[in-house]
Order: sequence, then structure tokens, then C-alpha cells
Amino acid sequence: MPNRLASATSPYLLQHADNPVDWWEWGPEAFAEAKRRNVPILLSVGYAACHWCHVMAHESFEDQATADYLNEHYVSIKVDREERPDVDAVYMQATTAMTGQGGWPMTVVMDHEGRPFFAGTYLPDQPRHGSPSFTQVLQALSNAWVDRGDDVRTTAGNVAEHLRREAALPSYTLTAERIDAAVGTLGAEFDPMAGGFGGSPKFPPSMVLEFLRRYDGPADLTTKARHMLARTTAAMAGSGMYDQVGGGFARYAVDRGWVVPHFEKMLYDNAQLVGLYARLGTEQGDRVAAETADFMIRELRTAEGGFASALDADSVGEAGGHAEEGLFYVWTPTQLVAVLGPDDGAWAAEIFGVTAAGSFEHGTSTLQLRHFPADAEERRRLDDVRRRLLAAREERPRPARDDKVVAAWNGLAISGLVDAARRLGRPDYLRAALEAARLLVDVHLRDGRLLRVSRDGVAGAHAGVLEDYGCVASGFLALAQATADPRWLDLAASLVDTALDGFAAPDGGFFDTHADAESLVTRPRDPGDNASPSGFSSLVHALVDAHALTGEGRYRNAAEGALATVAVLAEKAPRFAGWSLAAAATMLEGPLEVALVGPAGAARDALEARALEIPGAVVVVADGPVDGIPLLIGRTPVEGHPAAYVCRGFVCERPVTSPADIG
Repeated sequence: MPNRLASATSPYLLQHADNPVDWWEWGPEAFAEAKRRNVPILLSVGYAACHWCHVMAHESFEDQATADYLNEHYVSIKVDREERPDVDAVYMQATTAMTGQGGWPMTVVMDHEGRPFFAGTYLPDQPRHGSPSFTQVLQALSNAWVDRGDDVRTTAGNVAEHLRREAALPSYTLTAERIDAAVGTLGAEFDPMAGGFGGSPKFPPSMVLEFLRRYDGPADLTTKARHMLARTTAAMAGSGMYDQVGGGFARYAVDRGWVVPHFEKMLYDNAQLVGLYARLGTEQGDRVAAETADFMIRELRTAEGGFASALDADSVGEAGGHAEEGLFYVWTPTQLVAVLGPDDGAWAAEIFGVTAAGSFEHGTSTLQLRHFPADAEERRRLDDVRRRLLAAREERPRPARDDKVVAAWNGLAISGLVDAARRLGRPDYLRAALEAARLLVDVHLRDGRLLRVSRDGVAGAHAGVLEDYGCVASGFLALAQATADPRWLDLAASLVDTALDGFAAPDGGFFDTHADAESLVTRPRDPGDNASPSGFSSLVHALVDAHALTGEGRYRNAAEGALATVAVLAEKAPRFAGWSLAAAATMLEGPLEVALVGPAGAARDALEARALEIPGAVVVVADGPVDGIPLLIGRTPVEGHPAAYVCRGFVCERPVTSPADIG
């Protein structure tokens, strides 16, 4: 019989609707029930595409005996971290503080005030490698609640107080010297053999790479930055983490060499990477950007024009049975020959690194493309092989799709697609970005405030958080530049104003939730980037671009004040402040503001292409002056020819008509 989650809108919660666990959604009713029964609260946080969430669900939450114990001794709450990032952020901070690491599934036990006294991640159904089982942990914590209640409440209170103290951030000016120091730190953490940073697992460092692209400091550091950028983007493009058949990136690689991915594909990764690769301006970058954009539109686009959150890591085999990770994507030499024939099959096995021993499980291999063919005929052969493999793969059972639309990640998708559209000459990408933006306006925007998620064109009840405002505003600002439609600038400015009014912290930074949001143990505030930009850094970028387009000094002042609160993080742990550093690098002398006006055609396209090569530049293109976009007011062609007005801080040089004069 279905539990309370059967009425949820989240695909992740619906995955647990048939569990024997008597789940509750997050809300005051669950806390009241725990208080009435005088039992602790179990909080389980995950997301629909999470492989180890599925494992723990199968082992424990689908097990009747485990469920019976939970139902008797706990009130159990299930949360989709993508739907409630505020709840996730608070308890992930607690999990990291208590255990030294975080991740999903996240398992927290707390008191009736929401104060945690135990935190962990995946817990096995049986004791393994010195770790207790999930049931043993539940029993020990329940016994402590009954027998040592005062100690439990003291621990919970201490944790809550620690979380509140952690919210304070010191402020220092993010100077050029501190930005230089960040590059030096990244250089020390760079993996010269495989690219990327650190060991394993390896996540795509999208925001850090954009910072390295924009960085312009001392010659030795600039050279190092460009090398780290080129080495890492090339390594990822040829890796098993990149879908060599269908385009798009998996969430991360489990190994140092990028061979084996964790196969789930997240919108936020691909939305960022499509823009990054398009901005590289290289042949490889153009190819990867186009393939990734095509993947997003083909496999993540919803019927309403938005973009779904993720594709699962798991799928069932062609013979059925339990879902297993990666089955949809991996190949054996025999399978390649069956699809391609002996000659092309052997050639594909060689170029993609598919061996009889395999690089993954059960003799299967991920596909890697370490060297893109230089010969034109070989490239045509590769394109044909990829096309035939993609068609054959479409016959396999597909991974499940989490089809909820998250406002922030669709904002990222809009920005990425606009970048690809403008740099690759693909108006279809711009059309897709516009349709996603219209969905956000029509469904997610209510009375000037954003709602976090929608599904099937119906918005959920959860309020948008800071990353929604920052990412959506940035997406709208990208559309304003590409279309010269003042509506997108007006909408973006409204979102930025709402964020400044409702999310500001006294020290110049920002909280992650609006001032009138639900009160949690502590008001979440994390300026550090993770796999996607933090709300903090996404809003800073929106402020920078809004200032460039409008000339509103308060936007730049707010961005500068905010960046001062992350100077220490940016200098000491730049891998978690890449997007803030990218904004800071742009703001040292800019950004460059370029207004392009004149009739559409090859001449204007050439001006636009050159302007877009300048890292961090804000480039708006129109046929002529546009009153609703201050950067375009009074801008006219020069003697009938397209002209570029190049400005910094609204101090402009004379208009130029040659691309070589932009810079």
C-alpha cells in the first residue's frame, strides 16, 4: 500500500512511495508527530539519479523488518535535495562537521527542534569493513534517546550552536594579489598527468576552468592557468566521463584518469560545460559544445520547453533483471562488431579503448577518445560509427529521467545554450533557450518571486532559493544580450532587486534563503561552489552583468561588497570558489562592455565573434539603438556599417567598424 509520498510531486519521493517505511514529507506535521510520540526524527536526503540512494533504498527502505523498526521508533522524513536545497544545505553542513565528509544519501537523526545529533551518508544493511549496519545505528540512537535523553539534547544543542557560528564570514578585499595566489594554489593541486585537480573521484571543475580562462596576471601564472585549462578540457573531452556516442557529461569520474564515470547525467553539469567548451574557441571545444547541446535538447528537454534535472546512472539489462549502473553506456568488442561489422567494429574498439578485459565491470568498457583523428576521412568514419552506435544504443532499456524542472539549473541551461548559439552560429540553440526562459516566466515566476521546481508544467510549492535568483537572472541577461529584447533585462533586474532586498546579509554577503523563508536550525549560507555555482557566486555574476547593461552603480557596489566576504575562501580553497574568482577576475578592470549595432550580416557577425572572444565581456547586439537597454541607447551604425562601441564602466572609446579594433 502506498505511503504518504504517493501524493508528492518530486520523482525522487515518488520512488519511495511504495516503501513499507511510513515516510513523511518535510513539514511541521512530521515534527509535531515526533513530539507527540516522543521519538527522534530520521531525515533521509537524496535525489532521483543517485546510485547509492537506490542501493540503500533497496537494502533497507524496501526491507520490511527495517521499516517496522523505523516506524515504531522514529518519525521518518524523506527529502529531495534538488527540491529543498535549503534543508539539504543545513544538514549537509552538519554532516560534514560531524563526520568530515558529506554526500548522498545523507542520513541524519535529530530532535524535535530539528537539531541533529547523528549524521552520516550511506549505511549498509549489514556490518561491513568495521562499519555498523543501518539497523544497528538506528537501535543505538533510539536507545540513547530513551536512556540518555539529556546527553542527546546537549549534543544536538552544541551542533546547532556550531552551525550558527559557522555562518559568520570575514571580509577582505579580493585583490589582484589574492587572485594570483588562488592560481598558485590551483597549480599545486593540479594533476599534470591526467588533468583536473586532486586525485579521485574527479568532478568536472567547470567554474574553476572559466576562472582560468579569464585570468590575466603575471606571465608565468597566466601561462600556467592556460595550461591547466587546456589540459583539463582536453582530458575531459576524450574521457570515459564524456559520452563519446551521444554527447554530454556524466556527473564525475570515480578514478584519477577519468576512465570510469558515475554514470548519472545532471543538467547542471552539462549546462555549464556546453557554455565553457563553446567559449574556448577551439575546434575541439566547438565539437563538444555542439554535441552536448544536442544531447540536452534531445534527452533532457521536456514537453513544456524546459530541461529535466537528470538521467539516472542505472538501467536494466537487455535481458531484464535489477537495474545496474552504466549498462546503457558500456560496450564489449563483441557488441561493437555486432553493430558495426568486423572492420569498423575492430577500428572502433581501438579508437575508443574497448578491450576484452574491459575498463568497467563484467568485461565491459567505457568509451574513451584520447586522440581525435586528424585525417578528414578518419573523422567521417568516426562520425558514421558514432551515428550507428547511437542508433543501436537507443534500442537498449533507457535510464530513468528525473523530469522535474529546477529553476536555477534551467537558468544555467539558458546561459550555456546562448553561449553556444552565439559562438557556433546555431539559432536553434537560442530558440531552445528562449522556450526554457518562457517556461520559467510563465510557470515559476509568481508576483515577482521564483518557485523552485515544476513538473509537467505545474509549479511546486517550494520557494526559490538564492541560486534560483542568481542563475535565472544570469540566463535572462544572456538573452538580453543575444536578442536586444528589453523584456529580458527588465525581468533580470527585477530578480536581482528581489535578491538584494530579501537575501542580503549584514556583512555584504548573502543568505541562501529569503528573509521570509521557513526557519530552520540555522539560516543556510554557503558561498562555496560545489558541482554548480553557489547562490552567492551566481548572484555576483548577475550583478556584474546587470551593471554592465544598465549602468546601475548599486549593482557593482553590491558585487564588490559580496566578493569581499569570500576573499579568504577564494585564496585558500579556490577549487570551491571558481565562479566567484571568475567574477573577480573580470571586475578588476571590467568587464568589457560592447554594444554592437547595425544591419545583420557577415560584417556584424565578424564584430560579434571578435567581441565574444574577450573573456568576461558583456556583448549586446542590435540593429540600432534600443531605449530599454541603457548600453544600447544612442548607439547607431557608422555610415551605414555595423559598429562596435567598446566601453568599460560606461566610459567608451570611439566606435569601430573593424574586428581588429575591438579589445
